[in-house]
Amino acid sequence: MTESPIRVAIVEDQAMFRSLVVSVIDAAPGFTVVAECGTVRDARAELGGGGVDVVVMDIGLPDGNGFGLARSLRSRHPDLGIVLLSAHDVMDLLLALDPKERIGWSYLSKTSAASAPALLDALRVTVRGGSMLDPELLSALEPRAQSPLAKLTRRQFDALRHLAAGRSNSAIAREMEITPHSVENLLNTVYAVLGVRSEVELNSRVSAALMLIRHGVPQTDAG
Repeated sequence: MTESPIRVAIVEDQAMFRSLVVSVIDAAPGFTVVAECGTVRDARAELGGGGVDVVVMDIGLPDGNGFGLARSLRSRHPDLGIVLLSAHDVMDLLLALDPKERIGWSYLSKTSAASAPALLDALRVTVRGGSMLDPELLSALEPRAQSPLAKLTRRQFDALRHLAAGRSNSAIAREMEITPHSVENLLNTVYAVLGVRSEVELNSRVSAALMLIRHGVPQTDAG
C-alpha cells in the first residue's frame, strides 16, 4: 500500500521565494503542497479547516505575525507541524512556547530553507513531532560560561548540536563516527546533565534542543 504524501502549506508573502519553496517541495517524492498563502488573513481562511500535516510559516507577514498565527493554528489542530522561517535569527521564539506546545516546531533561516536537503529534512522531522533548528546557526554556537551547557564535554556538546539539527541517532553516529549505542549513551548523559530526562524520548530531544537555544552563544561571545 502506497503511503500518503506529507501535505504541506506555505505561508510566505514574498511571491518569488514562495515559488522557490513550492518548487523544491513539489519536486520531492512523498510531499505535496496543498495550499499557498501570502497573508495572515488568507492563511486563516485556507488552513482553518485542517487538511494539512505541516506548515512552512514566514514569521514576518504584511498583516500580522506568523508566529502568532502558527500558535493559533496549532491550538485548533494540535498535530500540525510548524516550520518557522525568518531572514533573521529568531530561534529564541521557540522558548516562548509552553512545554506542552513544543513538540513539532522547527526553525530555518530563509537561506537554509532555499536548500532542498535542509527544507525537506525539516519537514520530515517536524511532521513526526520532532524539532529541527537551523544547522548553520547551530554550528556557530558554543556553551555560555557557567551555563548548564558548560557542564557538557566537547563530545557531548557536539552530539547535542547534531540532535538539535534534527538528526536521528543513526545519523549522529555516522557524523561522529561512533556506534548508535554510543550515541544513545552520550545523549542519555546529556539529558541527565541538562535535567531534561523525560519518559518520552521525543520530549527529551526537544527539551535538550531548546536548552541549546537558551544557553548557547556565538563563538566570539562564549567566554
